[in-house]
Amino acid sequence: MTKARFADKTVLITGAGTGMGRAAALRLAAEGARLALLGRRAEPLRELAATLAGEGGEAIALPCDITQEDAVAAAVDESIVRFGRLDGLFANAGELGTFKPMRQTTGRDFDDLIATNLKGTFFVVRQCLPHLDGGAILINASWTAAGVMPMIGAYASTKGALLSLMRTLAVEEGARGIRVNAINPGIIFTRMAEENLDAAFAARLAAHTPLGRNGRPEDIAGTVAWLLSEDAAFVTGQEITIDGGFTLGGIRL
Repeated sequence: MTKARFADKTVLITGAGTGMGRAAALRLAAEGARLALLGRRAEPLRELAATLAGEGGEAIALPCDITQEDAVAAAVDESIVRFGRLDGLFANAGELGTFKPMRQTTGRDFDDLIATNLKGTFFVVRQCLPHLDGGAILINASWTAAGVMPMIGAYASTKGALLSLMRTLAVEEGARGIRVNAINPGIIFTRMAEENLDAAFAARLAAHTPLGRNGRPEDIAGTVAWLLSEDAAFVTGQEITIDGGFTLGGIRL
């Protein structure tokens, strides 16, 4: 395992067991990071921690429902006991919800998405902030916060709120040397996306992407590593879109 930018640094990742969280964990560990891996399901976290240990890395699996702030606080505290410090946070966990038009969207639909995507992210950030001395926070938002895809308006609303949260945090925490940014992934084929997008629609999306394909979780990992590293030491309050050019000139469906 090659150690570089994250040697002797600890990063906490939510939604770490699968998809973009897992890809980011593998990349950060390859660059020397010690990792606190949070997620709802224990088995993927433990499998990932074992994989990283087998490659010479160091990680702790912390099953946690981020909608419960007490559980988040306990997980963060456990990571500090294990590693002694926190240098970065990738607030990645989120839910897509059910595809439906806004006229059919219920209050419960919004409640479920707000609980995870917005309040859950806020809980994680709030619990991590006291342990950060400088370092960086990265929030996983979405291209849908600025673009429009019919049928996922509630999801997009929560992601737009995350961008507002990010900008406020960047201003409030800048004096402490804490950088706060967001990524807006495009069409990235995680397990969650595969469960909600049929093959024909996926092909249609790829056809409208200048790079000619949909994204993979690994396409996100390099930007995550950059924004959490000192290579981005003067970057804060920014949102970086990673979409293969899909949103150039506005959404095209």
